[in-house]
Amino acid sequence: MLIIGENIHIIAPKVKAAFAEMDATYIQELALRQVKHGAHMLDLNIGPQRKRGVEVMEWIVDAVQEVTDVPLSLDTTNSAALEAGLKRVRRQAMINSASADPERLEGVMPLAARYQAKVIALTMGKSGIPTTADARVQMAIDVLIPKAMELGIPMTDLYLDPLVLTVNGTQEHAPETLNAVRFFKQLTDPPPMTVVGLSNISNSVPAENRSLINRTFLVMLMAAGLDAAIADPLDEAQNEFVRIVQERDTSTGLGNLLVTLYDRTAAIEELEPSDVDVGDPKQAEVWKTVQILYNKVIYAHSYLRM
Repeated sequence: MLIIGENIHIIAPKVKAAFAEMDATYIQELALRQVKHGAHMLDLNIGPQRKRGVEVMEWIVDAVQEVTDVPLSLDTTNSAALEAGLKRVRRQAMINSASADPERLEGVMPLAARYQAKVIALTMGKSGIPTTADARVQMAIDVLIPKAMELGIPMTDLYLDPLVLTVNGTQEHAPETLNAVRFFKQLTDPPPMTVVGLSNISNSVPAENRSLINRTFLVMLMAAGLDAAIADPLDEAQNEFVRIVQERDTSTGLGNLLVTLYDRTAAIEELEPSDVDVGDPKQAEVWKTVQILYNKVIYAHSYLRM
């Protein structure tokens, strides 16, 4: 599982202030903290940066590369800034992101081909995000994969993103996202790669519940065939869920439940009540969260207390 550290993001107040002042110290510290906690790649989200895009991208790429050699994901809608960053990276970069919108597709995919970069391709067009897994898969079949093939981008460098939406108000998308990941892995031989912005599943959820929802959904996504996640590597509880599943550590009740959840999801089955010791608070929390992600119980901020 490739973890792409999400924390250098312009919406974070400290990051935004560092960008405004061109203060490399905080950015470098945040980069190193993410790498120390297991990030395999760092996402550098500078926002649109319509006026200073090239300058900011060059500055942040140089700043991060001064302290770490992990690959970088360049995250902006500014194509000139993307190209400026691609010219400065020392290792194969990732572009975040192209989409099926013709303007975005033609502006970004050729850059990935020219600079031999990995590219995230969002399954959305001008009209927005399709509501079903089938429609997202069809967009990949009709638009995204053919464009990558036309440009000579190998499937191992194409990361299809089904787009995760929050459980708060749009939880019906969670099962569709899982199915889209499954279907993406069956489209070509070799198959395209898959990626999600994991934290989107808990947008607008109270802070105390976000990690639980994120990490539970990550286990399910891994079982469906997910290759990479843009996620918070500083979340130790999330890192532990990944470790348990990857090592198949069933030495605890929670570990046994997570491995069972993984296996049942991989087999396109659902977790059963008999799989859970509801007397164990940690297992009970996972069970209740899974029911939300199955879209069987309506999400409420108080769902763990119900």
